[in-house]
Amino acid sequence: MIDGRTLDGVSATTLWTLRNRAEEALRPDSSYDDPWAVRLYRDIDYDYEVFGKPSQSHPLRALAADHEIGRYLDDHPDATVVALAEGLQTSYWRLGRTVRRWLSVDLPPVVALREELLPQERTVEHLALDALDRAWLEAVDPSDGVVVTAEGLFMYLQPDQVRALIADIAQRFPGGVLVYDSIPRWFRDKTLDGLTLSGGYVTPPMPYAQTVDEARRLTDLPGVRRVVDLDLPRGRGPWGSTLLRGASNLPVVRNTRPSLTLLELGPEN
Repeated sequence: MIDGRTLDGVSATTLWTLRNRAEEALRPDSSYDDPWAVRLYRDIDYDYEVFGKPSQSHPLRALAADHEIGRYLDDHPDATVVALAEGLQTSYWRLGRTVRRWLSVDLPPVVALREELLPQERTVEHLALDALDRAWLEAVDPSDGVVVTAEGLFMYLQPDQVRALIADIAQRFPGGVLVYDSIPRWFRDKTLDGLTLSGGYVTPPMPYAQTVDEARRLTDLPGVRRVVDLDLPRGRGPWGSTLLRGASNLPVVRNTRPSLTLLELGPEN
């Protein structure tokens, strides 16, 4: 068993999302399949109960990101996938397809766990860097296309850091896409006040929030061509309700919910 307490601060949140994905994959009434998440969950010794009741939000977010990666690779089969702050995400194995190059970027303690626990793959590389260190940008050849994912990252950054990073990605990878998730302002405010989950875990502060309407205005950044608010796939119970899904996109509601955003990157506007 690996001691999960080697991770702390924001890095430890990867255990929160891992637990939710693994628990969903273990349910007999779920269609979510993530065998490597289950294996990591069992191989890492940690008091997962501190995260409280499992949620479908993280596995459904992961599936939506997988779908966008797959769609882009259908049109750009030689593209590079860059997973920023990938944590213990297992997208590469869920996709189950050939990827010319997969670059996983995260802090050294997380990279060490990934390299110890996940299988070595010829096309998967790890880069032990903070996502804000622009050195990873220079490590990617954009000529065949690039998909950049940032699941569970931007909310832990400052607003000016997020905007600058998006701008740099857009200008470096014209023709590529960026997929990332955001939290609403009310949830941001709770974390800044010290949000405690039902199991007793205190979440790290999340300074960055972005509404659906704010995301749409990102086309004012050079290189951001189009903004798409992505729907999550259907889940169990309320997560599969057509009525609730429709209500979540009403103008009075959409800016109060979490969101998953796709940015299509192109020539400067």
